[in-house]
Amino acid sequence: MNTEKNQSNQSNQKSRAEKGKRSKVPLLAILPVTVTCLVVGLPFVIGDHPLRWRPGSLKPVLVLHDTTPADVGEDTAPADGGADATAKKEGEPPAGPPPKVDKPWKAGMPEWGVQIFWEDKKEHSAAYLETQARKQAAYLVGLKANAVSVSFPFYTEGRTSTKLAAGKSTPTPEHLETVLRVFHEAGLRTTVRPTLDEAVLVPPEGWRGNIKPTDKEAWFDAYEALLGPYLDAAQRQQAATFVIGTELNSMEGQPAWKGLIAAAEKRFKGEVSYDANWDNYVGGHIDVPVKRLGVDAYFPVKVPDDAPIDQLVDGWNTWLDKKGKGPLPRIVLAEAGISAMDGAYHAPGDFYTKRKLNPGVQATWYKAVCQVVRERKMAGVYWWSVHFDSDPKIAPREDESRLNFAGRPDTEREIRSCFGSDYAGPGTDSAP
Repeated sequence: MNTEKNQSNQSNQKSRAEKGKRSKVPLLAILPVTVTCLVVGLPFVIGDHPLRWRPGSLKPVLVLHDTTPADVGEDTAPADGGADATAKKEGEPPAGPPPKVDKPWKAGMPEWGVQIFWEDKKEHSAAYLETQARKQAAYLVGLKANAVSVSFPFYTEGRTSTKLAAGKSTPTPEHLETVLRVFHEAGLRTTVRPTLDEAVLVPPEGWRGNIKPTDKEAWFDAYEALLGPYLDAAQRQQAATFVIGTELNSMEGQPAWKGLIAAAEKRFKGEVSYDANWDNYVGGHIDVPVKRLGVDAYFPVKVPDDAPIDQLVDGWNTWLDKKGKGPLPRIVLAEAGISAMDGAYHAPGDFYTKRKLNPGVQATWYKAVCQVVRERKMAGVYWWSVHFDSDPKIAPREDESRLNFAGRPDTEREIRSCFGSDYAGPGTDSAP
């Protein structure tokens, strides 16, 4: 019996051993699957997962570093036509050239343009400037523009000062070259437009149009020294126009303009122009010896906010007829715009008042001005304005200038209609 018992015990032990071996086989098979599920699944739970699923697709997308789903995938398209959607991180310029205008400007064509107002910061990198310039170039191309004017401030110490200098918001010539290059690559006709800042002049009573420097020759010497590097930058980047002065009413007629313009033309081979304020333009001869004249056109029209287009057109023509009737093919509207607010027709150049928003007033004004440009066969128009550092697809904030139009759909529609319609151009008729 002991032998049989021992044999029975041995048989049971062998059976349990075999069962143990069989029980370990499925565990060994399950273990890799479990580990794999933990490795892949746990990051999805805690949020740091290397795979994401594209909405509407069963195909996973590999995500590396700090990219987001919008940055990856061959079927992801940028919302703004490629201006900056391909940038890998903030400040890095997007790959490839910016969108280009369909019909680049050529002599005899109208200049359909926008004024870009640029207050620079010295800490901005070339990469940031290029990214922002591409964003603005894409926006202008979307408006059907073929031209852009880059306005930026320079500074004085007061109404009687003879000192002029670049300040904290004046772009360096190197920064200017970066921006001009991007705009040029987009096929846009470029204008460089330094403008005397008015902060220390205490506007609206004091402004750039009534400065009275104590020594005018010293003022012009300082002005020539200031403009020199910017003329060189404009020449290197093939700008079409350099604006030698803007709205300097009280300085018009000074003999020193002749020497300043001659010095500018030695450094810059494009057009040298002067932009007159609207009141001086209609009031008489602008005594600055340039071949090209721009007008900052803020003609007041005393009509109600719901006035039809033809009343606004008649109001503009009444002003322009004071200078001369008929076509004005040598005149470009260097600035045209109006605040998007109630009562703006009475004072379209009011940069300081902020009444109730009224985008319809702005849009209707733009439509009327475009009609005047075409009927009077003008050389073109530049709408005021877009801020260089802004996102042009976002409506202006409440505290920003009412004259800004970027992000106001009604006005943008009128700009596209104006720029996109057939217009033969200014022709060769004479003009005052």
